[in-house]
This record gives sequence, structure tokens and C-alpha cells, in this order.
Amino acid sequence: MKRLWLSLSTLLFSPALLAQEANGLDAKIDALVRPVADAISSVIFYSVSIGGQALPLVVVWLVVAATVFTFYFGFINVRGFAHGFRLIRGDYSDPNAKGEVSHFQALATAVSGTVGLGNIAGVAIAVSIGGPGATFWMILAGILGMSSKFCECTLGVKFRNEYADGSVSGGPMYYLSKGLAEKGPGMAKFGKLLAVFFAICCIGGSFGGGNMFQSNQAFLQLIAVTGGADSGIADKGWLFGLIIAAVVAVTIIGGIRSIARVTEKVVPFMAALYIICGMAVIAVNIDAVPAAFGQIFQGAMSPEATYGGIIGVLIVGFQRAAFSNEAGIGSASIAHSAVKTDHPVTEGLVAIYEPFIDTVVICTITALVIIVTGSYDPSGQMSGVDLTSSAFETVISWFPYLLTIAVVLFAFSTMLAWSYYGLKSWTYLFGESAAMDITYKLLFCAFVIIGATMNLGSVVGFSDAMIFAMAFPNIIGLYILMPKVKEELNDYWQALREGRIRNFREERLGRATQS
Repeated sequence: MKRLWLSLSTLLFSPALLAQEANGLDAKIDALVRPVADAISSVIFYSVSIGGQALPLVVVWLVVAATVFTFYFGFINVRGFAHGFRLIRGDYSDPNAKGEVSHFQALATAVSGTVGLGNIAGVAIAVSIGGPGATFWMILAGILGMSSKFCECTLGVKFRNEYADGSVSGGPMYYLSKGLAEKGPGMAKFGKLLAVFFAICCIGGSFGGGNMFQSNQAFLQLIAVTGGADSGIADKGWLFGLIIAAVVAVTIIGGIRSIARVTEKVVPFMAALYIICGMAVIAVNIDAVPAAFGQIFQGAMSPEATYGGIIGVLIVGFQRAAFSNEAGIGSASIAHSAVKTDHPVTEGLVAIYEPFIDTVVICTITALVIIVTGSYDPSGQMSGVDLTSSAFETVISWFPYLLTIAVVLFAFSTMLAWSYYGLKSWTYLFGESAAMDITYKLLFCAFVIIGATMNLGSVVGFSDAMIFAMAFPNIIGLYILMPKVKEELNDYWQALREGRIRNFREERLGRATQS
């Protein structure tokens, strides 16, 4: 163990050596990983052709589950929305409840893991491929995904481990193993198998998509606004990675409490920054908004053959929503499990805001900006970040600089969230100890630097497959355990109606009025 720490420390504090090693290993790593990555990706992202459009079955798996949960819980994504807001603002927050962070902090941490490049580049790709109509199906999938988040985050709190020092560990690893164990010895073994599989995939995802990809894309965006290949920092990926790794290290060393204190400030700021810019562009083009909504609805119901017909547009919208908000993947429930509450359902109700913010609000603003400015190109010659940036530039000439700030903040906050997801999966497999904790965090910070210096190639493909592989064990567990969630929900509504749930905000206001 000491030898491992010494090696990692050498890499962390010898950035030139790290850059040399990373650049030299690009081809070797790609050659080693590509056959495995391609094989796993072909299974996880296995697609069938419908209406001329490739449909990954994992998207079907996620959307069908979201639809089932929406009906099973009586449209909790709608009827729980108002109460979820009251929970977020702290109306029912008991300061003496078990847990580590507030409802708002848990939500901010989870949102930080999903809001990112998918909201900037992914939406542009969806509109380019599926036309404006893809936006409608993207929004619908986001609304359905709110029910998946409710189910998995309620279970995350219900079956979490609570320790004597006040810390907690929760997420699919725990509700798959502990929840299914309640069904009998046979299901206990099955649950343990699902939990271990989930944890392995989560660790792989945390190092790749939740880490290396983030630092890599943030650095590339920084290069783009500082002169491209001729930029003086184009060969300084190691330095950029080292700076980001240092900030990440300082933040994650304090665990979820430290991460939550940062994300509760960074997430509202970066979301507000992006939303304000988007609304400014929409306001300038306000006359085009009615026509834009007309294009969205018409494109969803009677799209041009260019976009693959209604099935093709639906697939594009559903796929982008699933890849953006990760509802059903299970990762977010790890962050939500750390909340201070004695009622698991409360965090499930808070969690429905995550797909709403990510997909219904931010992704929709991106799509509207692209449509109202007339920037989307059916030929697909411009797509991704370039298309979104071009649309914003029609009103805000200096938007590329704001976009760079947004991308770096999105990348940073995503790394914070995924460091926690990966850590909890790591300690689930190898045990809760200081040694395991520091080992994972050193590895995570080293991968931040490596990601900024490498051409990632198949590493990202492998990581994406690992992240979406998490959906298979997670949703199996959700199907089996959703009756437990329904019991919790019914009990909570009953207690709320009978006045057995304390409203701490009303009590505070009452005391203030009396004084």
C-alpha cells in the first residue's frame, strides 16, 4: 500500500513526468482497451433499427422503466412536485435527523453530476439529427425520468448504512444487497451479485466519463478560445490537469460535506449563468418563440422524412434525455443517500427536481436558443458544442468565453459528484477505512491529470458503456423493491395529512412572529 501511495504521489507532484508517461501510453492504452471497449459497448449499446434510426436497447430499458414507475406511483412526478419544492427550501428539515447534508445540498451534488456537456453539445446533436421535434420527446422523457429518480433515491435513503460518527453510505449497492436480502436467501445472493456488478461499473465510470473525459473536454474548450493548436497552452494539458486536480483534491478530502458545500454554490451559479444567457438570446428573438414552439410540436407529431419520421425523432429525443439526466442509472441515489432525514420518501420527492432541472429546463433552453436563432443545420455540417456556441454568438459575441467558464465549471462539478459515487462503490467492495478512502482519492486525482494530457479514444467509449451498464442491475432492483417505495410513500402522505410531520419553517416563523 505504501508503495502504491508513493507511486501516485510521484505522479501527482511530477507533472512533467506524468505528461511524458501519458503521451507515450496513448497508443498502447488504446490498443489494449479498444478490443474490450468495443466488445462491451456492442453489448451495452446493442441497437435495433426502427424507422431507419438506430435504437439502443438500453434507452428502451430506461424509458420503459420510467413509464412504469410514473404510472405505478400515480404520477408522483407531477403530484409530488410542489411538496418537493417545500422540502428543498427546508420546510421539513430536521437538524437532528441522521445524515450529512441538507436536501438542497444533496440535490445540488446530484445535479452537478448530470448537468454538463450533454446539455450543451448533446442537445445540439439531437436537434441536428431529429430536428426541432426531438425537443418535445426529450422533455417528455425527462418528465418520465423524474419518477425513476424518485424510486431509486427513496430506496437509497431507506437502505443506507449509518455509522457512529454520523457518516452514511447509500446507493444501489446497498439497496440491491440489503433490500433483496429481505426477500429470502436466494434473492440475497442475487442482490449481492447485482450490487457488486453495479459497484464495479460505477468505479469504471467514475474514472472515465466522470473524470478523464471531463478534464479532457474542459482543456480542449480552453484551447479553442485561446488560439487553437497555436495556443501557448496547447501542450500544457498536464498543467491544466494539475490545477484542476489540486482543486478537486482540496474539495473531496473532506468527503460529502465538503463536496456539498462547494456544489451548493457552484451548481446554482453555473446553472444561472447558462440560463440567463439563454433567456437573453430568447428575449432578443422573442418574436420567433411562438414559431419555435410550433416547430417543436409539429416536428414531434408530423416530422419530415429527413429526420426518420415520428419514430426517428422520438428515438433521438428519448436517447438524448436518457443520456443527459441518467434517470434509472442509479448514480444520483448515492449522493441523495447522504441527506439528513428520517423519512426516505422526502429525498425521493426532492430528487424529482434533478431531471426537471437538467432536461426540462436547461436542455430545453439550449434547444430553443438553437431554434429561435435559426442556427440548426439539417445537413449536420455544424453540430455539438460548435452549433450551440454559434447560436449564442448571434446575440452574445463573447459567448465562447462564457461557454469556456461554463464547461470548466460543469466539468469540475461533475468530477466532484463522480468522485463521491466512485468512492462509495470502492469502499463497498474493499471496506470502509481511511486507507481505502485515500487510495481511491489519490487515484481519482491522478486520472484528472491523465485525462487532460491524453487522447482518450476508446477509454471514453469503455467508460460510457460502464456507466450505462449500471442501469441493468439498478432497474432490476427497482422493479423488485418498488412495492417498498409505495409503502413508504403512502405512510408519509398519511403522516403528513395527520400532522405528524413537523414543519420546522412554520415553527420558526411562528416564533419570530411571537417575538
